[in-house]
Amino acid sequence: MQPSIRLPLILLLIVLAALAASGIAPHDRGVWWAEVMPVLIAAPIVVATARRFPLTPLAYALIAFFSLILVLGGAYTYARVPIGFAVQDWFDLARNPYDRFGHFFQGVTPAILGRELLLRTSPLRPGKWLFALLSLSCIGISALYELVEWAAAELWAGGAVEFVGMQGDPWDAQADMLMALLGAMLAQALLGRMHDRQLAQLSLRR
Repeated sequence: MQPSIRLPLILLLIVLAALAASGIAPHDRGVWWAEVMPVLIAAPIVVATARRFPLTPLAYALIAFFSLILVLGGAYTYARVPIGFAVQDWFDLARNPYDRFGHFFQGVTPAILGRELLLRTSPLRPGKWLFALLSLSCIGISALYELVEWAAAELWAGGAVEFVGMQGDPWDAQADMLMALLGAMLAQALLGRMHDRQLAQLSLRR
């Protein structure tokens, strides 16, 4: 097996195993479908494009990690994820923070994936314009997701409480968007150089 194929294949198997396990007896089947739907959409796309448009190891790893976040949230609902309760106790927080963690990576993963797509398919180069465009795009994606949650709250009745996961916070949507923006900005600032090196290596292999 080629080294370039081994990592995404291993990550895919891990995500699929976690997805299958989470679907055996989730807390709420409707919420499970809603939360894992991005994984069910993204996984076939990643598989279908792996040979003709392979991604960097960093992008694959972040996609897989974010998928695991979604799968775990789908299994328990975000407000009931056990590790979130542990963090809540450690830091004496008012609510389970797993939802915030998920929204942070809702910024991290699209920022690096978007960065990769733009650097490989557009005239944009690393710099302030790319940074700003990706940051604004990620907060836009987060805002769109909040609109979806709002629509669910209006149409879904009881299941929307688990899906939205406000936990009594009237500023939940704003906090979620802030976390996504911070994730996008920090991902670019801290992972940008590593990402550039991996993009250069990927270019040499092609």
